[in-house]
Amino acid sequence: MDAGSGLTAGQIAELVGGELIGRRDVTLAGVAPLNRAGPGELSFLVSPRYVPYFERSSAGAVLLGPGFRDLAAGPATRIMVTDPLPALARALDALYPAEPTRWAVHGSARIGRGVRWNGRVAIGESAVLGGGVRLGADCVIGAHAHIEEGVVLGDECCVEAHAVVHSGAELGDRVLVRAGARVAGKGFAFAATGDGHIPVRHVGRCVIGDDVEIGANTTVDRGSIDDTVIGAGTKIDNLVQVAHNVRIGARCIIMAQVGIAGSTVVEDDVMLAGQAGLADHLTVGRGARVAAQSGVIGDVDPGTTVSGYPARNHRAVLRQAAALARLTPLVPSIERAVARDDAS
Repeated sequence: MDAGSGLTAGQIAELVGGELIGRRDVTLAGVAPLNRAGPGELSFLVSPRYVPYFERSSAGAVLLGPGFRDLAAGPATRIMVTDPLPALARALDALYPAEPTRWAVHGSARIGRGVRWNGRVAIGESAVLGGGVRLGADCVIGAHAHIEEGVVLGDECCVEAHAVVHSGAELGDRVLVRAGARVAGKGFAFAATGDGHIPVRHVGRCVIGDDVEIGANTTVDRGSIDDTVIGAGTKIDNLVQVAHNVRIGARCIIMAQVGIAGSTVVEDDVMLAGQAGLADHLTVGRGARVAAQSGVIGDVDPGTTVSGYPARNHRAVLRQAAALARLTPLVPSIERAVARDDAS
């Protein structure tokens, strides 16, 4: 990775609000994992499982949580913080500053009639903005992105290259739509008849709250006769499917390849791990956790963790797996006993 000119350990400690132990003048020009960091790089320790890496690390300085203060071995320059990951995020922003945005409209961009924006915008090569689009201040539209008629974007939104935001979408402030994503497209809905399937027109909106991120190649369908809603601060990974009329609360984390069927409600602070599948018309309660590859076919109570298929209480799943493991060695003797009974 390309870094800037570097910062001293003392400067980074001040930036992240940490306590510096060791030399203030160590210059750090980049960030690397413990097992690959050199004397000019910052690293971090977040889990006891990586203590052996820390003890052998050559990093110039390391961000450490409170539980690691008394480690004897390892780099001498340490920055003690309450939580290393948010501190690392701030350090990364300082050590790898983003390229300045070029506020301009590319000559090949197509701007429809009645498009309006406030303040600066950056509109890339061959981007298309349909009639009546409204952009807030400091919006960035990537090359070949398509913003359809009537879409509304708040301030500081970014729609990356080749993404499409269809009509019916309303995005809040600081929304990030990654490359190739599709927002507010028609959902999968048909009415069965004797002659086949009639498509159901979608007339609902797709309402995206402030500070939402929508990952690359993710699809978020607009509502059919209701709205699809994603709450403020929710982060959605790549390759996720959010169907029509789904309502997702605030601050949720939704990981890669999750599928959420129509009209399901995901309340605030929920985490859906990779490849989890949620059936339609159910509710996942506030603060619940759904483990990877789980199949959710019923409501999930607030604050619980579920796993497996069908998804159920994670502790119960672990107990069942442990019981099965204990029973497996008994199978041959059970089979022999059954064979003797049959013979008799």
